[in-house]
Amino acid sequence: MLNVANFNTHAGVDGWGRPFDLVAACRDLNADVLVLEELWTSDETPGGQAEQIADALGYDSVSCVLAEGRRAHPHPGATPRWMPRFGFGSGHNALFFNAQRPLPVATTASARYAEAEPGSWGIAVLVRRGIETVDSRTLHLPTLARDRVRRAAIVVDLRVDGTLLSVVGTHMSHIIYGSHRHYAALRTLLRTEAGPEAVLLGDMNLWGPPVLAYMPGWRRAVRGRTWPAWSPHSQIDHILVRGAIGVMSGQVCPDAGSDHLPVRAVLTLGQR
Repeated sequence: MLNVANFNTHAGVDGWGRPFDLVAACRDLNADVLVLEELWTSDETPGGQAEQIADALGYDSVSCVLAEGRRAHPHPGATPRWMPRFGFGSGHNALFFNAQRPLPVATTASARYAEAEPGSWGIAVLVRRGIETVDSRTLHLPTLARDRVRRAAIVVDLRVDGTLLSVVGTHMSHIIYGSHRHYAALRTLLRTEAGPEAVLLGDMNLWGPPVLAYMPGWRRAVRGRTWPAWSPHSQIDHILVRGAIGVMSGQVCPDAGSDHLPVRAVLTLGQR
């Protein structure tokens, strides 16, 4: 058996910039393989969140930076709500990205942006120490003109109970930005860059049926609403499998502090 989980961490802060205990949230998932999105690495302090989680919980980590930007400090006017009433476009954002195109002048001139810490934002695949890692690589996806960040997938090949298994972690763009191009590229890449037995985990920014339409041959291991965490109405966080992999269980996990709910699955190898 192999326990796998996925969690979009929102850089370990809520929409007001208030931190939550990200290490504890990852510990509670108790995963052998953990894929994380929106991890933060500050330019002001050594070591990013991927390394901090790996060191604290006994994982080896493979990570990829997708954007540069700033993470805001807690907003003095924060309310008990997870984020400002008018959401991510309210001007009180916790995260700012300028990796692909400039931010509006009004944003960069604001005190909240100026006081925010500079750093980088990305994804990681964490593998519990003791599980054999055979190889790893990063697959870069095409740039989309409307997307503020780059996109990629991390592939880690593991040997589990004598079976070679490819674990793929990614964070896809939104469909309104043209993510169909990313799905086409990822579908093609994974034909050769991942083995026949593979698990794909990530914030796909898309519902299950169209994800399967874009990724034929894959099967959903988890079904349930994952976003937004405080009142979920959509599943956009997924665990997909292909090949001789059985799904013993799959679940959406409790609120862990982000705007996304984590997802977790228990898999068996060598059977469907």
